[in-house]
This record gives sequence, structure tokens and C-alpha cells, in this order.
Amino acid sequence: MRYLPLSPADRGAMLAKIGAPDVDALFADVPLSAQRPVTGFDLPDHQGELEVERALARLADRNVAAGSVPSFCGAGAYKHYVPAAVDHLIQRSEFLTSYTPYQPEISQGTLQVLFEFQTQVAMLTGMEVANASLYDGSTATAEAVLMAQRITKRPKAILSGGLHLHYVETVETVANLHGVTKRALVTPGTEEDLDSLIDEQTACVVVQSPDVFGLLRNIKRLAEVVHTKGALLIVVVTEVVSLGLLESPGAQGADIVVAEGQSLGNGLNFGGPYVGLFATREKYVRQMPGRLCGQTVDSLGRRGFVLTLSTREQHIRRDKATSNICTNSGLCALAFTIHLSLLGEEGFTRLAALNHAKAVTLANRLAAVKGVSLVTSSFFNEFTIRLSKPAADVVETLAAKGILGGVPASRLSPSDRDLRDLLIVAATETNTDEDIEAFAAALEEVL
Repeated sequence: MRYLPLSPADRGAMLAKIGAPDVDALFADVPLSAQRPVTGFDLPDHQGELEVERALARLADRNVAAGSVPSFCGAGAYKHYVPAAVDHLIQRSEFLTSYTPYQPEISQGTLQVLFEFQTQVAMLTGMEVANASLYDGSTATAEAVLMAQRITKRPKAILSGGLHLHYVETVETVANLHGVTKRALVTPGTEEDLDSLIDEQTACVVVQSPDVFGLLRNIKRLAEVVHTKGALLIVVVTEVVSLGLLESPGAQGADIVVAEGQSLGNGLNFGGPYVGLFATREKYVRQMPGRLCGQTVDSLGRRGFVLTLSTREQHIRRDKATSNICTNSGLCALAFTIHLSLLGEEGFTRLAALNHAKAVTLANRLAAVKGVSLVTSSFFNEFTIRLSKPAADVVETLAAKGILGGVPASRLSPSDRDLRDLLIVAATETNTDEDIEAFAAALEEVL
């Protein structure tokens, strides 16, 4: 697409129409300290394509990529092995180039994929209905809070102290005009007292399990308390592979389950794009955001698929819309579906068991290092350790040694000094025994 700049006459006409004397007046509300001069940028002159590629490659080489060194990072984004078949299949033109099914009756292939995806998500979460995906786990959590407020007609959302802080910030950003949120305080490795915070104004309680510190939570007991108070329980899962071993949130009493599906079929990708999973009880389906694909038969009795619900503003009147979510992560959802289909139910369970076994091996080895103590007592494939030195400094030193040693808890909440010596580490099927020994040996040198 060619860039066609405006002429001085065009600019003058536009400024006159809005009543601005000049272009600078459009930036009057931007503080001068935040403005930059139009000229004088310290940027290189134009270069050829080859030179630009080399310059960008030099910049990229300064990163320590998770795929090139032993990585024990988690905290909401996990390094798993994605079979080559997944990437091969999603790049088929009928998948890679397909777009939103605005005319669903002629998008049977796309709709069938989404229907299969929904079925998988419903089975994993133990819920009755799932939508065709949302952007990621954090935005799905925010949408779940809004949905609970619509259902209960109550304004208050209680957020567990074990909820990933990025998810907390997303909820507070999205829901701040619709109600109030209250985040409970928690000591890492323990469950906070949420019962005393629930009152007649509480729409929902949001709890993550395993939580951001890796702790497995007692969802059944909390569900009973929440339901007694007339509120809804929202369960967040950032590591979807855990559902291969743990009892599903639905079976434990959750009303809405949201999850990040990145672990299946999708690489780390420097933070995105990811795929948000969203499932709920059938009685709440009309308050669910996003799209819902359904199965039916045509006039000849042949199996077909339809866009059953699409409750966004672009499709229905604004006052009837449940959200302004304008798309779903279609290609990422397809990758999720293909990966899970290749694994099958038994393979998925074995993958989850392997993850847990790797984490147990890692925890036992690190606990033997002088200056390390285990904070999380019950975990899946991620846990928190306390170090004798600030975790952020240790991580930087380990990175220089070619090991990505986890995520400092202080990175999630920089202002919380109580988290300075806590390190969140994760182990997956990609970590070998040699990786674990290298991590422990390097940690012994640093501490």
C-alpha cells in the first residue's frame, strides 16, 4: 500500500474544520517533558535490505532465548515441546488464510475446528459449555468477572492474592468502570483467608490453581463458601497441562473456568499471541462473552455447524452485547486443538505426569543447595524457592552462565520488598536431568 501524505492544503482544511490553529495545538495536553523533537533523532541513515537484516540479527543475538539454553521460567508462560506436525498443519492455506466467519454457513471448516476446540476445552475444564476462545488468559479472566457481575447483579469482585499480578492488573483495568475489585493479601506458599471478604455485594471470587507461586488450592471448600454467600467462583488456570492430572475445576465446584492455552500447540513467542480458554455452566451461556459454535443438521439431515451465539457489539445491538471482544485467537486455537488431538487423552495424561515428575526432581535437587529453601509444599510443575540473595540478581548471574533460572517474584510486583528473595521456577518435559543438574550446580556457585 502506497503512503499518500497530506498536502498543506489538506492539513489546513482539517485544522480549520476542528478549530485548531496548527498541528502543535493537537498535542497541547501532552506534557512538554514527554514530547520529542521532530528532528535530531539518533538513528542510522538508510541501508540496504541485507545490511538491515544483519543489524537486526545482531540485536536479536543479544537475547538469551528459551529454546537455546536450559530454561526454568514459567509464571504464566511455559516452554513445552510442540510437535512439528502442529506447525505443518496450521500452515495449510485453508487454515492460515481463513478469517472471521461473517457468513458462517459457508465457513464449515472453520466452524468445525472451533466446535472441536470447544469440546476439548469443556472436557478439560469439567464444564458444560465453552466458547471459541478469547485473546489470552488475562483478558478471559477480566471477561469472567464482568460476566459474574451481570449474572449476580452485584458490583464486587474478590481477587485471590495468589492470582498472577498481570491478571490482576488486567481485571482492574477492564472492570474498574463496572464495579469494585479487592485483592486479598497472601503469604507465598499458603492460602489466604477469602471467606471473611465475601459479603452480600460480592459477585465473584477469583482464585488461581495452581496459583502464581505454584501452590495447589483447595477449590472444593472455597466453592462451598462462595455459593453459600450467593456469589460465583471463577477458577483461573495458567498452566493448562495441569488439567491432565488434577481434578477438573468444574468437578470441584467452579462456576466459570478461564485458562491460558499457550502450553498446547503454541510457543512462548515473546508473550503472544496466546489463546484464552473460557468455559461455564450451561445455565449461564447467554451471558458468556465471545463466540459459540454449535452442531446441527441441514434440511437433508447432513451434519453441519453454525455460529450459535455471537454476543458482541458488531453483531447485535450494543445494549444486548455481553462484551466488545471482537475476535477469537483462531489460529492459536487450531494449534491447541491439533496438539491435544495428537496427544489424545492418554498421551495428555502422560505429558502431565512427566511434567510433575520433572518438577519433583528439580525441587528435591534445588532444596539440597545451601541457601535455598522450598516455599511451595504442594505443586504441579511449578514452585517457589527462597534464596539467600535477591532473586533478581541471581537470575541475571545465571543468565550470564547460559541458564534461565526462573522468574523473580519481585518482577511481578516490584514494589513488594517481601518478594525480593523469592524465585518462581518451572520444569516441563523439555528439561533433561542434565539441565536440572546444571541449574543446581550453577545455583551452588552463585549462592
